[in-house]
Amino acid sequence: MSVPERSASEKSVPDRSVEDWRRKIDEIDRRLVELLNERSRCVVEIGRIKQVSGDALYQPDREKQVLDGVALANPGPLPDAAIRRLFERILDEARSVERAVMHGGEGKKES
Repeated sequence: MSVPERSASEKSVPDRSVEDWRRKIDEIDRRLVELLNERSRCVVEIGRIKQVSGDALYQPDREKQVLDGVALANPGPLPDAAIRRLFERILDEARSVERAVMHGGEGKKES
């Protein structure tokens, strides 16, 4: 059984308005902030452990593992290279948080 064809005018009518999509993006952005802060709380704990154990801040094997993992988990539409770039930035910021913890500070410092 075939799917009925839509007319040209039906094909051009979006299901949602731009404002609807923007509201959805705003909601997703808030969730991303929550998740990034949850991830950062984990980084704080790792920094505390490294401070006590004397482990190095930068661990390239672990970062490669993270980048490979997020690329494998990526269903698109963002290309893997874009996901890797985003996570490289997340990892850079995580190192900054971890560095602050390992040197005696933590929390929201600057904007």
